[in-house]
Amino acid sequence: MIKTNKNIQECDVLVIGGGIGGLMAAIAAADAGARVIVAEKSDTRRSGSGTTGNDHFNCYIPGVNADSLEECLKEFRQSLVGKGSYDVSIQKLFLERTFEVVQDWHSWGINMKPHGEWEFNGHAFPGRKRVFLKYDGRNQKPVLTAEAKKRGVVIENKTPIRDYLTDANGQIIGAVGVSIKNTEPELKIFKTKCIISCTGNASRLYPSITPSQMFNTAHCPCCCGNGRAAAYRAGASLINLELPNTHAGPRYFERCGKATWIGVLSDPEGKPVGPFVTKPNKELGDVTADVWHGVFNDRFKDGTGPVYMNCTETSPEDMEYMIWGLNCEGDTSLLDAMDKQGIDLSRHMVEFGQYNPMLIGRGIEIDEKGATKVPGLYSAGDETGNFRSDIAGAAVMGRIAGEAAAAEAAARPAIDDQLETHEVVKELQELCSQLMEREAGDSWKDFNYAIQQLMNDYAGISIPRSENLLRTGLKYLIDLENAALGAVGCKDSHELMRALDAFDLALMGRLIFLTAMERKESRGLHRRSDFTFTNPLMDDMMLMIYQLNGEPVTDWRKSW
Repeated sequence: MIKTNKNIQECDVLVIGGGIGGLMAAIAAADAGARVIVAEKSDTRRSGSGTTGNDHFNCYIPGVNADSLEECLKEFRQSLVGKGSYDVSIQKLFLERTFEVVQDWHSWGINMKPHGEWEFNGHAFPGRKRVFLKYDGRNQKPVLTAEAKKRGVVIENKTPIRDYLTDANGQIIGAVGVSIKNTEPELKIFKTKCIISCTGNASRLYPSITPSQMFNTAHCPCCCGNGRAAAYRAGASLINLELPNTHAGPRYFERCGKATWIGVLSDPEGKPVGPFVTKPNKELGDVTADVWHGVFNDRFKDGTGPVYMNCTETSPEDMEYMIWGLNCEGDTSLLDAMDKQGIDLSRHMVEFGQYNPMLIGRGIEIDEKGATKVPGLYSAGDETGNFRSDIAGAAVMGRIAGEAAAAEAAARPAIDDQLETHEVVKELQELCSQLMEREAGDSWKDFNYAIQQLMNDYAGISIPRSENLLRTGLKYLIDLENAALGAVGCKDSHELMRALDAFDLALMGRLIFLTAMERKESRGLHRRSDFTFTNPLMDDMMLMIYQLNGEPVTDWRKSW
């Protein structure tokens, strides 16, 4: 039987995940007087999708990039991160508070104006306002970690959380996870008045563009939808899961930062494939892929591709600026690989490709304060489903959720529940014990690869979805989960963590199948062969899924 650490740590606010959203939530809650613990799967100094840096921060700076909030909001809602099934009320609140976060980051030592002034470029349309601030985020994780520690935040690294604990009234009272600090794992229990779930993307649900290399992902491969799964099991609603969301970049070497490139997306002859730019433009980039998400696959299939990032006409000054930006974005391994292979961007075009779906902006439903339908449970960052703004969204909504959670915690009485005997703790103890006692069992990797295969074949983007395919894929996935429960074995804490990741990914897959069946239309990359049209009556409707008496239930609502 797996051991349980008898030292139950107590706090007012427990932050799950020490990425950008989690650290900003922790800082805000501590500033409001709360006792805060951050439970991080890896190490907050280098974890999450912002681990090695970023270089674009979506924001509104009055009088600089727009004359009014409404003007900026309009442009934001046409951007890569703002367009879609999201709540306008949250988007507006987010923009209202972006500048204060930008100023704080700059004062803390993250260089938000590296060239001496506020500079907006990339992800932009010709002749329109620009809403992405260029910055140097290479040191953002160490800086935010230091700021959290200055405020007395306790950081528990190597502590992935599996489940959120609620009382008989459905209110948050704690969380349980697995400490992986040593080879031998042990359960770790936290008692808390509020939780802020900030576990990022859900990578590894679909295959990498190089299927044999599971961790070749544009976003953090350790973010596996754990917060979404825990929130769903605790009673929260998930939203927009059925709408695939993809990223693009260098083919076979998955990396973010396509707006950092100063070039033109071109066909093999060097001719532009989009209508927005014909020459490299530092202020604009090439927004074609933001608008035409399938450009790479479409051109590949119709014989006019591949599509390349063409920087052969980029000026030496802009080339230097671009390389600097890729370093700020954290794409140093990509730059190293191109250097080793003798790729000269002034002479060689680089083939780009569309990556498989991920779940940024698909996940936990929140309100304007970051609160979910579960009392005491908040969420921020990439795992929220009715709002998206990537790095900036995580930072700002993390702050908002931290403030709200601290206020709620201050108003709640002390928790006197005995968490060691909580039913969810006992269930996790039993599951982990089974996996650890089966050392000669099947590998978690085989389980994860099988999940990816099923998701790609039956709920992917290359083959249109249909009722028959979705029902078949769901059955296969349920069969796979049941088989894995009796077959997967783990030798140490690391393998146990990965196995639990795979079970959470399987849950996310099941919910995607169910919601994709419910959305009986084609919309964006959710293409149905049996419902080929886009229903205009559903333009402002969002699909939720949650548990009722232990069973999944879908429901629709209008955007706020």
